[in-house]
Amino acid sequence: MSVPEKGDVSASERKLLQIIAAGDVQEAAELLASEDVRVNCLDEYGMTPLMHAAYKGTADLCCLLLQHGADVNCNQHEFGYTALMFAALSGKTDITSMMLDAGAETDLVNSVGRTAAQMAAFVGQHDCVTVINNFFSRARLEYYTRPQGLETEPKLPPRLAGPLHKIIMTTNLNPVKMVLLVKEHPMMIDAVALEKCYQVMDLLCEQCVKQQDMNEVLAMKMHYISCVLQKCLASLHKRDDKLDDLIKMLLKGRDSDGFPQYQEKFIRDCIRKFPYCEATLLQQLVRSIAPVEIGNEPTAFSVLTQALTGQMAFVDADYCATCGERGADKKCSLCKLAKYCSLTCQKLHWFTHKKMCRPVHVHSAELQADAPQLKELKAIPSFNYLIGFTQKFHRTEYSWVYLLMTIFLSNIKLGGGSSVSRGPA
Repeated sequence: MSVPEKGDVSASERKLLQIIAAGDVQEAAELLASEDVRVNCLDEYGMTPLMHAAYKGTADLCCLLLQHGADVNCNQHEFGYTALMFAALSGKTDITSMMLDAGAETDLVNSVGRTAAQMAAFVGQHDCVTVINNFFSRARLEYYTRPQGLETEPKLPPRLAGPLHKIIMTTNLNPVKMVLLVKEHPMMIDAVALEKCYQVMDLLCEQCVKQQDMNEVLAMKMHYISCVLQKCLASLHKRDDKLDDLIKMLLKGRDSDGFPQYQEKFIRDCIRKFPYCEATLLQQLVRSIAPVEIGNEPTAFSVLTQALTGQMAFVDADYCATCGERGADKKCSLCKLAKYCSLTCQKLHWFTHKKMCRPVHVHSAELQADAPQLKELKAIPSFNYLIGFTQKFHRTEYSWVYLLMTIFLSNIKLGGGSSVSRGPA
């Protein structure tokens, strides 16, 4: 077939683009089987069918097109956009990962000099930014599944490559989440398997530091994963066959406020053990964490997450109290405060959460007791003129002013008990 040119599409190819817009996978598969349909045809804007499917956010269509040989790095678009850029702009992390797995280059830029990650960040698709920035090619890991040189056996058994790659690709660095990922694959809950996995992580860490363009972020992540795997191995040696005791230790909160003290100390210890002391990233992490008392903000987990993934703790985001997964949509039925991503996580956390859990009406009463009331302010001469001014608007067309001022006055926190200092006489 000839090299595709912009706008040079046959009737069948035009129909394929329409089918992709409609999201019909079955009909698209039938058309792609036809010889007169080019999988990399270009519409008048220079967009391939894969670009259309990626922007549409249809994972099945993207997978189908890739199976038929779609060029993931085609950049004939009039503004230089690639399929990865369209996937990132759509906000679909699964499609973004699919493009990366298919060999999409992350450093290609569009007509204004922006990469896919930068474009996604510009439109607020931070999850896709994190996926791109933390991508690790499986081919780099599979290198260790083959004997090298005089080796008689590979450093990593091929059956462990998939589960280990899943752990590497996770953007959730919560140690509980990583232990749960280990538990998902029974083949990893084995002393020999864990030992081989953490040794490969150490090799990758060393490789990231010693390569020509040193990648400190990836090196720190590999080291951190290695520390978690070594902790799992140590737990197995203590006859914790299912790693349940390790999870409980990581989740156990202190009696005063429920803060997971052991987890904080573990993460700090992982950072401290990073073997390359001259690394700038290590020094920045130490400067950020060392002055902070355990239990205060920022936690070691939040600092490490921001450094390695670029994620910041969004105020409006709901995180699972157990594994730290973002988008937790379940709440404790009693206090309505603790959030979870699944019933499993809620059950795992209950042993420590029940010490701090109180009914929602009790918690609300405590908050109301701590807040100063408007009637208390009336006794203070310095506020009389404000209250009088506010009450002028009561039951008028400006009653909204009365409401706002009332809320403002009722939320003022008084210092020094029930009196206000008036300064020197």
